[in-house]
Amino acid sequence: MLTVERTLTAVEARDVAAAHALASERGRRLPSEVVEALVAAGFARRLVPARWGGAAGSFAGLAEAVATVGEGCASAAWCASVYAIAGRIGAHLPLEGQAELWADGPDTVIASGIVPSPGARVEQDAEGWLLTGEWPFTSGVHGSAWVIVGALVADAAGGREFRFFAVPRERFAIRPTWANVGLGGTGSDTVVLEGVRVPEHLTFRYDSLLAGEPVGSTAPAHLAPYKLVNGLTFVAPVLGAARGALRHWTGWIGAKHDVTGRPTRERAAVQTALTRAASEVDLAGLLVRRAAEAADTGPYSAEVLARSPRDFAVAADLLAAAAERLLRGGGARAQVEDNPVQRAWRDVYAAAGHVVLQFDAAAAAYAEYAFAAV
Repeated sequence: MLTVERTLTAVEARDVAAAHALASERGRRLPSEVVEALVAAGFARRLVPARWGGAAGSFAGLAEAVATVGEGCASAAWCASVYAIAGRIGAHLPLEGQAELWADGPDTVIASGIVPSPGARVEQDAEGWLLTGEWPFTSGVHGSAWVIVGALVADAAGGREFRFFAVPRERFAIRPTWANVGLGGTGSDTVVLEGVRVPEHLTFRYDSLLAGEPVGSTAPAHLAPYKLVNGLTFVAPVLGAARGALRHWTGWIGAKHDVTGRPTRERAAVQTALTRAASEVDLAGLLVRRAAEAADTGPYSAEVLARSPRDFAVAADLLAAAAERLLRGGGARAQVEDNPVQRAWRDVYAAAGHVVLQFDAAAAAYAEYAFAAV
């Protein structure tokens, strides 16, 4: 359990994350100083129910705070987002389970490997559930006190249902498997469970999260259907990364001169790249904000349920285009290992490849709604 000695702003957490960005990437996880800064900036408690001392805050506020951290380090922002959304996920546990999860306070750091483990073995008996399996790509797990994992289990009708299980740090192992080219500092390694007993009060059905049916809370942070905010978790960090790269690129390119001594900023190609990239980043930010505000305020209409995942996917595409534009416009120097532009390019593309941000799936769902609504 991390102890918060003083409160930090998102800007201060961004600066800590930026100072450790290269070390995070090379170490394949966030240093403890960065995790502590994220906790001090309130990310772990942002969506924790008020009854446990949490903020039960807004998604719009979370998106902007995450993007702010992302300007310094996308990996840190990714973990901040994952830690925050875990508070919303945990709100669907029975109250006894919530009390145990947040027994040490609302700043408890929780990671999540919510994609079902394909080879997991889950057995139910009178004492609860017995889990054995591996959950790869569990971001931020090295700094967490708990992990929430997903698994398919047999239901009463002989079919399969999707459930989540909360497991404390002393009950799971971590196997280093994270070696992706982007978001290198997220420490998205594999959680390993070997015959771990999970009591009934530390599990719940995925359907309750999908529908926005929390236990003991009426906060919008917990009532919004999950598909309205799932994409927010993954696009907000790289919105910040693209903003940071754009700012760095503009200052750096703007001070350069070509071999004839002419200011680089006077070149039409440079002006075009800057303007297009800035427009793409701004448009992505507007889409993310609209989707976050829709989750905060409702009503959760069929239109909003179809539109928000589309907006997250479009935002990811816009950010990828902006990052590509900046990298190509920066020449060889933009590709140097410690240049924020190339890191943002890799991070944005890594995030845009996440299944939740895939455009074709979002387009199919939106088209189904739109054609039915005519």
